[in-house]
Amino acid sequence: MASLQDQLRGLVYSTEHGETCPECRAPLSECRCADTAEEDRLARLDGIVRLRRETKGRKGKGVTLVEGVPLKSEELKTLAKALKKRCGTGGALKEGIIEIQGDHRDALKVELEARGYRVKLAGG
Repeated sequence: MASLQDQLRGLVYSTEHGETCPECRAPLSECRCADTAEEDRLARLDGIVRLRRETKGRKGKGVTLVEGVPLKSEELKTLAKALKKRCGTGGALKEGIIEIQGDHRDALKVELEARGYRVKLAGG
């Protein structure tokens, strides 16, 4: 973190480039933070899709989490939509993790294996 003097000496306001990214301080048209975050997420994956059931923070309602799918965000949205349709329930895509409402681990395992993924049931 910059010292207080460095912070006070810096540029206060400029309209030269419009809005800037808070992380890299580049103009939003030139910002590549989202691309690098996506590449980092894909680099951390080990090729195994993990299915687990979770109720934490949902007032006892269970959801099935699908983690570790090696797809870019647009393709992940398409997969999430197909999985929700296959289970006949709702769900969400949050930070690269697909959430499907209810306990659908068995149906999701069959569907993902049919699509060519290595699947493990994680947790209890």
